[in-house]
Amino acid sequence: MAPRRVLFLCSRNRLRSPTAEQVFGTWPDLEVDSAGLADDAQTVLTAEQLGWAELIVVMEASHRRRLQARHRALLRGKRVVCLDIPDRYAFMQPELVALLLKKAGPLLR
Repeated sequence: MAPRRVLFLCSRNRLRSPTAEQVFGTWPDLEVDSAGLADDAQTVLTAEQLGWAELIVVMEASHRRRLQARHRALLRGKRVVCLDIPDRYAFMQPELVALLLKKAGPLLR
């Protein structure tokens, strides 16, 4: 079975989505990537990433709205899940890792 391709998105790709990429990057049967929706993101989201992803995981409802407004055509047939994780954690902060495991873990098993 081919690995599932999961794309994690947040605003600037500096804290939440890179943490998710790191946490789930070692899970079996998953390929993961991350990007940001802001123009000044560390890695700005590309059409190629959206085409690659089977599952798109956003951190906040505002990310889902921005994603749909900018890339509606590229999202056809894609599952987009919102974790509702606010932007108040540092990269790899234990509380953020625990939240990601609790909220995204069941989706990715």
